[in-house]
This record gives sequence, C-alpha cells and structure tokens, in this order.
Amino acid sequence: MTVDSAGRLVDLGEARALIEAGATLAVAGDAELLAQLPKGNWIGGSTPYFMADDGGTCRNDRLFVHRFDLGEGTIQRYDRESLPSLLVDAPENGFTLLILPAGSGVLEDYAHHAPTYHDMFLKPVAGWVSGVRVDRLGQDAALVVDGRSGEQLAQEAIALHLALPADMTAMVHAISLFEPGDGAEIEFPATGFSATDCLIDGRPGNLREYMAAAGIDQRLPLVADYCGAMVNVSIQGVDEGAQRVAFYAPVFEGVRYRFAKPVVDYPERFLEAMPSEPGTLLFGCNCILNYLYSELEGRRTAGLTGPITFGEVAYQLLNQTAVYVTLEPA
Repeated sequence: MTVDSAGRLVDLGEARALIEAGATLAVAGDAELLAQLPKGNWIGGSTPYFMADDGGTCRNDRLFVHRFDLGEGTIQRYDRESLPSLLVDAPENGFTLLILPAGSGVLEDYAHHAPTYHDMFLKPVAGWVSGVRVDRLGQDAALVVDGRSGEQLAQEAIALHLALPADMTAMVHAISLFEPGDGAEIEFPATGFSATDCLIDGRPGNLREYMAAAGIDQRLPLVADYCGAMVNVSIQGVDEGAQRVAFYAPVFEGVRYRFAKPVVDYPERFLEAMPSEPGTLLFGCNCILNYLYSELEGRRTAGLTGPITFGEVAYQLLNQTAVYVTLEPA
C-alpha cells in the first residue's frame, strides 16, 4: 500500500490521466478547470490558492490533487437533511474527507451542529471549505464537485469515506498560533455568523464599538476554549452602518471569547509551527487568512502542502488554522 504524501500541484492533463486510470482523488482548483475533468472516482472543491512544494501560489491553470491508494472509497453527497448522518456512513476504521461550499446552508449547519453528530470525535473527519478568488467574494459561488457525475454543487457537501487496513489509523492534526489575549471577555446572546450586541466583561455593549475603542486588529480572531481545545473565530468584515461584525465561523451562545494576543513576526512563527517531519500525510490544507496575513505567497510551509481554504475541518469547523491528517500504526 502506498500513499501519495500530501498530494501535489498538477496540470489539467495529468489530473485527467489520473482520473482516467481509476485513481481515487480529492481535487482542488478553479471551478472552470474542475469542470474540464472527466467523470471518475473523485471529489473536488473550488479554490485558486495552494500551498505547493515551492510555496504558496494563486493559479487558475493548476489543480491540487490528493491521491488515495487505499481502495476506491465511497463518495456521498449531503444536503442539510442528510448531513447529520455523515459519520454514520463512515467506515468503523477509516478516514472521511469532507468538502463544504462557503456561503452554503450545509456549511452553516455543519458549523453549528457538527459536535453533536453521531460518532463525531470517534471517527476521523477532516476537510475544507471551498471558495473563490478573494477579489470575487460575494460575486462568484463557491462549489464542490461530485466527480462521479461531474456536477458542481453550491448547496451540498461532498465526502469521500476511505476504509483503512486494520493495522492503521488516521490522526487529525490542527495548528494555530493563537491564544486568548488579556482584553475583555465577550459573550454573545445567540449563536451565529455575525453579531452586534454582546456582553463585554459582563456589561451590555456593541462588538464593533468595542473593537474600535480597543484598537482591535481585525486580523486577530476571537479565541475560546471549546472543551479543552483553543478554537479561532476569524473576522470576515465589519458593517459600520449596521454596527455588525461578520465571522467566518459561528460564535456560540454561552461561550466566553477574547480577542487573540498579537503574534510577533507572524510569518516566521507560523512557519516554525509547521511540522518538519509530519510522517505519512494523507491530507493537508491551510487557511486563506494564514496565506494572506502570513504573506505565504512564494514561501514554503515546512512540507505541508494542499489547498488554501476558506475554512478548515478538523472534526468541527475551524478558522486561521492549518489541518493535516497522518496515517499511523493502530
């Protein structure tokens, strides 16, 4: 058994040849390029951004391919109704790779409810959120692709369920530099992808006004302890007129957040945090905000390659995080 470690950036001809040879693939690329691929045993998602062997890049003429030499696997589509059965469908010993389109109802549901899904945290699941060029946000639709039919989907998720040999297991890893800062503790009255009013150190206030008064750098995420794991919620934008702050992942009612501490020399720190010898990689991805804020264009991330994404999945939805999966002895 072999695994194509962390995948690679290929041209359209090579991707076509792999599919036509019967390879099981996860493919990331520009939507127009994905539409030119033949039908086969693959899943896909739209993004023009990649971490390649020679560094971060934005390309609309290349595709990033993860190849899985672990058997054919099972491809399944999920809408909002069927999504909670995601891991019920997964093998008892295996790995599920999930791609969700940005801005979709299935992404919103996954972000809100994934921790409550049956078998969550018992069966390995990782993946990413598809997107578009940053300068086309709000204009183009993020898509996932069912390679069996070639259909491009804006409101469904796509998953590849892979069974593993009995003596092997998949381990899901997430890397983030952020930890809560010393500023105010913030609580939200409702779960959602945006917020106006909130509690700031226990007192009613407006999040946008607090950020302005405290001089908060919008590149810093909110950070909270989710059952022992520090999870980021990144700022997508601020609507000054509506006094509203939008997020890339939901904030949750009843959870206490603080804005992250500034990270000194972010690009170097991020590169230092990447695994130098991560073992046998099944999958890797990195956040678009790390790519932009860490100035990763043309810079290598210590062997971790894959699509640059608009949200990351390591069991639950994450932001400003690098995610990778390794194949380990059981």
